[in-house]
Amino acid sequence: MKALCVLAVALIAAMTAGPADAADAIKIGVIYPLTGNAASAGASAKDAVELGAEIVNTAHPELEGLPLAAPAGLPNLGGAKIELINVDHQGNPQVGQNQTLRLITQDKVVAMLGAYHSSVALVATAVAERQGIPFLVGDSVALNITGRGFKWIFRTGPIASDFANAYTLFLNDLKKAGRKIDTIAIVNENTEYGTSVAASINEAAKRAGINVGAQIPYSANSTDVSGQVLQLKQLQPDAVIFISYTADTILYFKTLKNLDYLPPIIIGDDAGFSDPAFIPNVGDIAQGAINRSAWDVGKPGTNTYKINEMFKAKYGRDLDDTSARWMQGFLVLADAINRAGSTEPAKIQAALRETDLKPEQLMIGYRGVKFDETGQNTLSATYLIQLQGKTYKSVWPQDRATAKLEWPMAGWRK
Repeated sequence: MKALCVLAVALIAAMTAGPADAADAIKIGVIYPLTGNAASAGASAKDAVELGAEIVNTAHPELEGLPLAAPAGLPNLGGAKIELINVDHQGNPQVGQNQTLRLITQDKVVAMLGAYHSSVALVATAVAERQGIPFLVGDSVALNITGRGFKWIFRTGPIASDFANAYTLFLNDLKKAGRKIDTIAIVNENTEYGTSVAASINEAAKRAGINVGAQIPYSANSTDVSGQVLQLKQLQPDAVIFISYTADTILYFKTLKNLDYLPPIIIGDDAGFSDPAFIPNVGDIAQGAINRSAWDVGKPGTNTYKINEMFKAKYGRDLDDTSARWMQGFLVLADAINRAGSTEPAKIQAALRETDLKPEQLMIGYRGVKFDETGQNTLSATYLIQLQGKTYKSVWPQDRATAKLEWPMAGWRK
């Protein structure tokens, strides 16, 4: 009888143990656009996050300096593995809001990651804030995602004002080098993402003394952009900056060719220009297009090179800037959960606030990861790359350049 009592006590103790449940999977909810006009970007982001989880869950000592690469699982949680619960928000804010609430209240995720579309990120993060669950934004760029006084929202990537400053510095460098940069045009999709970035570019251009001849908003679901292209053709700007998703970016380049209008340079604000569908669909007519990126494959032997080789072996293509920012966001979140040594949301939140990662601990070209009081990474960075042949090559700033800028862009005339 005494033995049975001892056994019962032991069983109860085992059932009520806290951290040892650490061996249980750690659930992270992730919302992507897996259908809709950005489905290919969402699928690529999902691939990147899943590879990130594989790096954390299995031992990869060859990735020296990368937090959580060497051990298998989260060492401060007894080697627990991360389980991703992936859902589709369809590019629809209402769907994203509902999916986030479901992941938190029904699936009991301990943290969230998302969301690509800024319009979705805005409402999804508001849900996480109300529920007291950490939400890490890896790529959405609208300023007010981290500017609302929220305490549970963190963003690792650069924001609209960072890109705007980069574009105007680049254009003024061209001007100093003797290029004609008198007037630029901004073409933006009209949701939160495009509107926010366009406003930041307008402000930065004004500060930099660059004339914005026109700002042309449009619906990302447009099936005809001839009117917008004809407006550009009439204006004849010296540079055009596109803030567009995938389907509309591809449509614009096909329309530019059909109407035989090619500005001296086109700058794309990531998104559609970084989508895996961009180069296969219109790469041959978009030669010389500029894009922003914090991702670079790097030299053989570097962690970036090794991770890109892993990604290519698994999915048959290179990492792009968008998917790399998703992976880096996931790795930062996983590192915080491990440092928290707990699945309690408040402890994960505190660990995120204390994050202080150095460049050599990252797989992307940020200057580090350190969050300010708004949850924004103050050490994020962006660079400019140019489509030359079948790949993008770094062309600005000079100390990051791996190729010479081709001016004017060749487009379909190469």
